[in-house]
Amino acid sequence: MFDLSPVLDQLSVPGNFDIAVPEYFNFGVDVIDARAADGDKTAYIWVDRSGSVVEHHSFSDLSQASTRFANVLHQIGARKGDCAVVIMPRVPAWYEVVIGCIKAGVVAMPGTNLLTAKDIEYRINKSNATVAVVSMEHVSKIETIKDHCPTLQHLILIGGEQDRWISYDKACAEAGAQADPGAVVHSRSDEMMMAYFTSGTTSLPKLVPRDHGYALGHVVTGNYWMDLTENDVHWTLSDTGWAKAAWGMLFPQWLFGTAVVLYDGDAKFDADIHLRLIGELGVTTFCAPPTVYRLFAQMDLSGYDLGSLRHSLSAGEPLNPEAIRMWKDVTGTMVHDGYGQTETVNIVANVPGMEIRPGSMGKPVPGMDVQIVDGDGKICDDGEIGHIALQVGGVQPLGLFDGYYEDEKNLNRDSFQHGWYYTGDTATRDADGYIWFVGRSDDIISSAGYRISPFEVESVLLEHPAVVESAVVAKPDELRGEIVKAHIVVAEGYEPDDALKTLIQDYVKETTAPYKYPREIEFRESLPKTISGKIRRVELREES
Repeated sequence: MFDLSPVLDQLSVPGNFDIAVPEYFNFGVDVIDARAADGDKTAYIWVDRSGSVVEHHSFSDLSQASTRFANVLHQIGARKGDCAVVIMPRVPAWYEVVIGCIKAGVVAMPGTNLLTAKDIEYRINKSNATVAVVSMEHVSKIETIKDHCPTLQHLILIGGEQDRWISYDKACAEAGAQADPGAVVHSRSDEMMMAYFTSGTTSLPKLVPRDHGYALGHVVTGNYWMDLTENDVHWTLSDTGWAKAAWGMLFPQWLFGTAVVLYDGDAKFDADIHLRLIGELGVTTFCAPPTVYRLFAQMDLSGYDLGSLRHSLSAGEPLNPEAIRMWKDVTGTMVHDGYGQTETVNIVANVPGMEIRPGSMGKPVPGMDVQIVDGDGKICDDGEIGHIALQVGGVQPLGLFDGYYEDEKNLNRDSFQHGWYYTGDTATRDADGYIWFVGRSDDIISSAGYRISPFEVESVLLEHPAVVESAVVAKPDELRGEIVKAHIVVAEGYEPDDALKTLIQDYVKETTAPYKYPREIEFRESLPKTISGKIRRVELREES
């Protein structure tokens, strides 16, 4: 079994930000294969879309299946450093493919299931991918663009057969469960393991390389924020293509031997089946985006068995205090907000045992020197809005990426400066060291000389009973430069008219500083969201 204690011992030293990792590390071999010795220890619980089929897969099952796929990759000629685009729903093959790639040294590049053919073409060509591993619903997309992808050589189909495609099921059945010579590699911690694309507001998606040491870096995520043990059953709501899947369905959990729930849910979120499965599967630790908690807050939860929960988490954007209070009343667990990026592991969190201040992301976790700084790298005063930054001068923080791949836009120059990694997000820090998210650097509203946090206004709006959801953005204004505009989804029983607009505006003026009130309100049936559930403020800004 891989020994985490040397890393945990280093993290336990206050003020130690230079955490050493082993020279060689391969998550598939050092963690998955090692845990296979535990016999029938469950790695993950797969649940079909209806919620009626439940399968328990052990680490031993996963070890053998992933080695079979590593053999397949070696047999078709894929080698260490080659890139494979991986797109499929939440099915067991996703784990087998990703872990098989890691064992083989092939760079797995997960993509979300809502990617279009054009999206996939860009990702394949940007990464020079040689392999595509996809489920049946994505075959037509690959067929449409494959002639425009000169590096793409091998097409592997999950759950079906197609001319000129390798059948995943057949190929793995024919491959041995023992590694062929050369199929499983000895990987250095600093060699590329995975790649994710993360969206930018002013550029095409950026390719974020993640090395083998990144997987080990998630010991921080699992030990502090998620508080995982080998006796837990953890469920993070995530598409397989998001970096959140690496956080919530893969690395932290299996570093600590935690069983994971893999539910192949419909694209349209079904709150009832999710709540029911928490009780039926005995979920102990649960992580969901704020949108889900807000939806739960609108429901009668008295009929659901949520007693197995001991720890709840949220990430993606700050969760408003009202939803936090609701969940605590129902489950007895506080929602622990955490912060990190595709480019990092968890770096700020509310961890068990510390006082939770609703609306705050918490404090920097051990091993991470996180500060709020200005554009010149100077640490801001308490209460001053600045950039969330991770200190990198002279050290390489655990789990931090080295820079964007083929950086034509000079993003690395902008992200790494003055001895800091600038996350692109802004926040304030209070006198006790708690960090309060403000927004993306381009989300801040500057109105008549005031700097206004959209989240602060949204939190006030959500306290009003007429407001189900809200998104606040800047709208250009000749007099003030920008004004606060609120997009609001109205609760049942309220009429979305001018009288309600005035009522809401007055409420905000009475609840917070009057200059923050939304001078313009637009009622909507729904808010635009990313596939990860984050509100697309950039789209709302463009509409304004």
